Amino acid sequence: MNNILGNRAAEFDDIVEYTSILNNLISIDDLSVEDVRHLILKAISYSAIDKSHYPPILKNKTIINLFLENSTRTRLSFEMATYNLGGNVINMTLDGSSINKGEVLKDTVLTLNAMHPDLLVVRNSKNNTAKDISKYMDCPIINAGDGSNEHPTQALLDAATIYQNLGDLEGLKVAICGDVKHSRVAGSNVKLLRKMGAEVRLIGPEELLPKNDLELYTDFAEGVKDVDIIMMLRIQKERLEAELSITEQEFHDKYGLNAVNIKFAKPDVYVMHPGPMNRGVEISSDIADNEAYSLILKQVEMGVYMRMAILDSLS
Repeated sequence: MNNILGNRAAEFDDIVEYTSILNNLISIDDLSVEDVRHLILKAISYSAIDKSHYPPILKNKTIINLFLENSTRTRLSFEMATYNLGGNVINMTLDGSSINKGEVLKDTVLTLNAMHPDLLVVRNSKNNTAKDISKYMDCPIINAGDGSNEHPTQALLDAATIYQNLGDLEGLKVAICGDVKHSRVAGSNVKLLRKMGAEVRLIGPEELLPKNDLELYTDFAEGVKDVDIIMMLRIQKERLEAELSITEQEFHDKYGLNAVNIKFAKPDVYVMHPGPMNRGVEISSDIADNEAYSLILKQVEMGVYMRMAILDSLS
């Protein structure tokens, strides 16, 4: 970690002074610039604390992780974040729920609400699930990914990782490359990065790019020219509505990040990936494992600290 804490002590003093009025975290749209800045600074401050000194903010509180879609990084980081702050975790998956017996999600949620949890973290393959659930829950809701819509906690941990390594996001040039159209990570990152003053470009085959007002590139070299950050995304096979016209090999040849085409970006460019990675498709091992470029494992580490910051702010 660089010396952000030491160089910006005054900013970290603001954490104590700032009080968020956030009730849920369902979309990046729920957050003000001040909310984002506060969460980034709080997450980085947690990263500098020894584990033995974490405050027991969630003592005697119960967090339910309702994960109706598979997850490794997000689910485990929410578990660790809750334990780190002294809370209790109940994990609920699709296989272990009555939804598999035909119960509708609304009835499952009403049942959970009747048990009075202190916070609900939800992940589902359908868009707007967290928003719909919030109508029936009395506790705060955190969206841990809904379909191809949003993944706000991922965007926040990405922002904190960037801040920790580059400082302010304002003025940075960020290229998001791959299956942008179906990526909820891209959806939240575009909103957050623009909110914080970064320039965002989207790169990929035309069929995997959304239609919006951003700079869109189908040429990889042109898209990454002079960027500070390259965020790579996997092809979201589970969300594709039709078979792609481009094969995985063709995708790799044109859009896969490797030691050759990364040279089209700035010499000190950083590379990010939310995981899971498909090595040899959207990213090669010589980049993913290269500490001179890769922030991928730092993203995973920051995922715990950011989710601690979020749980802290909503508790």
